[in-house]
Order: sequence, then C-alpha cells, then structure tokens
Amino acid sequence: MKLDVLAIGPHPDDIELACGGTVVKLVKMGHSVGIVDLTAGELGTRGSAERRAHEAEEAARLMGTSMRINLGIPDGNVENSPENRMKLIRIIRDLRPDVLLFPYSTDRHPDHEHANILCREAWFYSGLEKLGSNHHGKDQEPFRPRAYYNYMQWFEFTPSFIVDVSDEFEQRVKAMRAYKSQFHDPESKERETVLSRPEFFDMVRTRLEYYGDRIGVRYGEPFFTPYPLKVNDILKVNR
Repeated sequence: MKLDVLAIGPHPDDIELACGGTVVKLVKMGHSVGIVDLTAGELGTRGSAERRAHEAEEAARLMGTSMRINLGIPDGNVENSPENRMKLIRIIRDLRPDVLLFPYSTDRHPDHEHANILCREAWFYSGLEKLGSNHHGKDQEPFRPRAYYNYMQWFEFTPSFIVDVSDEFEQRVKAMRAYKSQFHDPESKERETVLSRPEFFDMVRTRLEYYGDRIGVRYGEPFFTPYPLKVNDILKVNR
C-alpha cells in the first residue's frame, strides 16, 4: 500500500485530538491517509489497552483512513532506541508516504517529546541506502518522505501554517468521542483526568476557534515545519 500521508501518534487518540480535522479533510480530498499509534496507551488512568484499541478502530473508521496499526512500544517509555527506530523505518519504507505528521518537539507529556525525536530520526534514517531493513521477509528499498509537519498538543507554538477544518469539525468531534473511556462519562467510577472533565471539549473547540480566527475561518488546526515552504505564486497564497 502506498500512502499520501502517515500520521503518527504516541497514543491512541492523539491524532484525533491534535489533527483529526486535517486527517478528515485529506481523506475527503481523495488522499490516502494512514495512522500509526506508537503505544497502546496502557498506562492511561482510564480505560484499558484493549478498550482503546477498539476505540481507535472506530475512530479510524469515522475519519475514513486507509489503515491504522499499533507498534506496541511501551507506554511511558517511547524510547529513541535502534529497535524502535527500525520498527518505524520499516513502516515508512513499506507505506512510502509523501508526508509525515507527528508531534511538536516540546510538550507536557514526555512521550510526546520523545515521539518527536523518534519520528524525526526514523524519517531521516529511512532514506539511507546502507541502512538495511526487512519487512515480511522482503528486503526494503530506502525511502524518505519529502516533508514532515508537527501538530500541536498541549503546548502551543507559532504555526508555520494553519489548516481550515471548519467543514470537518463535526466529523472530527465524532472521532474524538469514539474514545468513550477517555472523555467525560458521568457514570464512570474511574479517576478523573484532564481529558475526562466536562469542560475539556469546550477547551478543544476554543483552541480550534482561535486558530481558525487567525486565518479568517471558524476552525483551524496549527502545524509547524522547520523548513521553508515553497511558493510559486504569491497571489495564490490564502490569507
């Protein structure tokens, strides 16, 4: 399978929370999008790894992604080890996406910061011809996606660009709500978390409204890139 975009999340639900609208928009535009969850989220206060796996499948269905897999890296220990890098390199070389989406370099959750380093190094090393890899019994060709973009999680940054997700907002919310174990449930007896508070969805909406306002639309998702973006015609750049 050849993908256009591969979105990589440290835990199941990170993609939905950070860039779910962009994923939905890309799918609606006819692009093939896949998701890789690095961990099963087994250390999460609420729910279980098994339940979150089912929720992740439902969220992927609601977003219309082409595939979703879990690499099984231990939650709370997203280590930038040769073994973990090779796991991700095999996936990148197998799916050959043009673009990667993964977390920004600074965040509240250590797994998110470590995921940035792991993904960035896997992106680079996947293009090295002398770094061999084997997937499903076959030797792989080197391949490096042409670009990667970092999505925003807890900590904010000055965006390089903002994606208009106004038309995708409701579908994005449905995908988020697929994670019933993680968000507000008045009947749950599990310990409350930041995500499970009733006002959490209001916070998500407010952030998307803020970044949408920055580009003159209702909802927007911010991204960062360390590389300059090429523009051929400045009259076609949307303000």
